[in-house]
Amino acid sequence: MAIDTRQGYYAPGGAPGGGGPAQGPKPLDQLPRLARDTTAENPWPVSVVSQKYHDAVRRWPGSWVEGQIVEINMRRASSGYITLRDNFEDISISVMGFRQFVAMARDFRQGDRVVIHGRPDVWVKATRLSFVADDIRRIGAGDLKARIDELRRKLKGEGLFDQEHKVALPEFPKCIGLVCAPQARAEGDVITNVNLRWPAVRFKVVHAHVQGTQCPPEVIAAIDKLDQDPDVDVIIVARGGGSFEDLIGFSDEAVVRATAACATPIVSAVGHEDDWTLIDLAADLRASTPTDAAKKVVPDVREQWQLVANARSQMGMRIHAMVDNETRLVEGYASRPSLTHPETMIEPHQRFVDDSVQRIRLGLTRIIDDAGLTVEKLHASLKALSPQSTLDRGYAVVQGEGGHVVDDAGKVHAGDRLTLTLRRGTVVTEAQSVEPD
Repeated sequence: MAIDTRQGYYAPGGAPGGGGPAQGPKPLDQLPRLARDTTAENPWPVSVVSQKYHDAVRRWPGSWVEGQIVEINMRRASSGYITLRDNFEDISISVMGFRQFVAMARDFRQGDRVVIHGRPDVWVKATRLSFVADDIRRIGAGDLKARIDELRRKLKGEGLFDQEHKVALPEFPKCIGLVCAPQARAEGDVITNVNLRWPAVRFKVVHAHVQGTQCPPEVIAAIDKLDQDPDVDVIIVARGGGSFEDLIGFSDEAVVRATAACATPIVSAVGHEDDWTLIDLAADLRASTPTDAAKKVVPDVREQWQLVANARSQMGMRIHAMVDNETRLVEGYASRPSLTHPETMIEPHQRFVDDSVQRIRLGLTRIIDDAGLTVEKLHASLKALSPQSTLDRGYAVVQGEGGHVVDDAGKVHAGDRLTLTLRRGTVVTEAQSVEPD
């Protein structure tokens, strides 16, 4: 909708003087001039009200505003946005700025305490009041951020954030404890994504306020309840995104200490990836979002099945390789000559035995030959010395009656009986006469 100040018409269609409803544009002079003059029969159109707000606000002077940054977005170079909170009251104002202001505010962060100069403005299209800034200055660290930083240093000095105190998450949890707000989107994100990845898991959900003054004690009670439950294998503390102030309850000292003292592995999933709270430092694992927490506490069943399939495949390959290797060894052994022709195993030994027998035979033959020669020599010598040899030459051995050899004729008397041993046989005779030498 627009107001054509040149023609003096109110045009509901959008363009000045453009077409509108069937009754056509309504002349401005027929509209009430003041708000008190409007009636149900003759009201102001929305565009007129928005334009009047805009015109009135444009007359307001510029001013310096002090507060604390709870949200800031300076990602675009052409425009940026800040949510500025009062230092004492729970009141905020939206601040926007353009290129020059973005360049000045790019280094500011959540929690910074600042003063901003600008002018109020109404965006006619949405009748939205905003503060258009042209300058920003830091006046010291924000109170909340300063207190949190001081608490962080204190708890870190006590060792609450040390890695040695972290507990490893179970690889295959059976029951997950979940701390979240009632009917929160974070609860659905965690449960849905966990069931998609690992359907066998069970949940025990404890609802608690995740913002405001009730947040710390209820979160502590929920953590303690789940920690004492023997069925719970891991605890997730989940909350969706929010401003720095909305998440402040998870930087409460008592919440941080309860998290650090929790014996059950605990995962913090508070806010989005850029948000941070002290519970993230005390938890055993920090997830960037509730969905990310679901992915970290349980494995993916499809990946596990793939791992099992790969392991079985590798086992099968290794078993087949072992069997094939043993088969090749058996085939190698079976094809060896020692098995195909067992006699080849004894051939070397047989040759050794044959050679040994041959050598023994040769040795024995030489020994026998040598012994035979010796015997022949001895036999010849013996034969040469033997009385038989003498007898063979025609001599005889004369023995008296007593069997003694008669070698002297003087010892024989006529009529003595004599035995003559010849070459062959003996002759018994009687001495007829004796002729001594």
